[in-house]
Amino acid sequence: MRVLFCGDVVGKAGRIALLSAVPRLRDELALDFVIANAENAAHGFGLTGNICKAFYEVGVDVITTGNHVWDQREIIDYIDGDPRLLRPLNYPEGTPGQGTGIYQADGGKTVMVIHPMGRLFMDPLDDPFGAVQRALLNHRLGATVDCIVVDMHAEATSEKMAMGHVYDGKVSMVVGSHSHVPTADAQILPGGTAYQTDAGMCGDYDSVIGMKKEAATARFIRKMPTARLEPAAGEATFCGVFLETDDATGLARRVSPVRLGGRLAEQVPD
Repeated sequence: MRVLFCGDVVGKAGRIALLSAVPRLRDELALDFVIANAENAAHGFGLTGNICKAFYEVGVDVITTGNHVWDQREIIDYIDGDPRLLRPLNYPEGTPGQGTGIYQADGGKTVMVIHPMGRLFMDPLDDPFGAVQRALLNHRLGATVDCIVVDMHAEATSEKMAMGHVYDGKVSMVVGSHSHVPTADAQILPGGTAYQTDAGMCGDYDSVIGMKKEAATARFIRKMPTARLEPAAGEATFCGVFLETDDATGLARRVSPVRLGGRLAEQVPD
């Protein structure tokens, strides 16, 4: 099975990059399933139902989020009606929406998406490692589901790496989101799980993690309140991670970064 994970979509520039890249990559890479993190898609803060629908129309199968999931208040009423939109798994019981789901890919195979959020330098949510363990209680890779992808939305690289090692051999891929900077450590771990600490963002890299430079840098220099942060609007780079799994086991056969357009060097798997 061939899966694409699209890094955090930031603002209009990021949306344009994703809307252009996904149809092309579905064709060129013969993709069976596409996941996109869209927690910054609505002007840098949250997302809307209309954005979800636009992403589904071009071939995104599931949308993940993160700590900005509730920034657009309309999503609170929307999320329970859209099973393809996930919020972090380890929010307290009773929070609207779901943090995991099982979906059908092209060709009829099944993909489980699990979306925990880290706790280091983040909101004090429930234990993400225990939450993933509970999500997997009734599901086994290569038996009840064909592919399992974990989007670990976290600030600390150490926490993301720990998630990869804890679930090595039990899931197809652990990929990090949130940091907006693509890491150079795409690899297959010893147990067969694909891993990359952060997929990067779909956004303008002439920026501070997708936001216009002036206001963002002023916050560091002056340590004073500034104008509201706004997404950078230049040409965006599409960043993601490509995964190919073994049909028999569900474990990874290949993992590779994907980059298109904008300022970063292009990389597309053969």
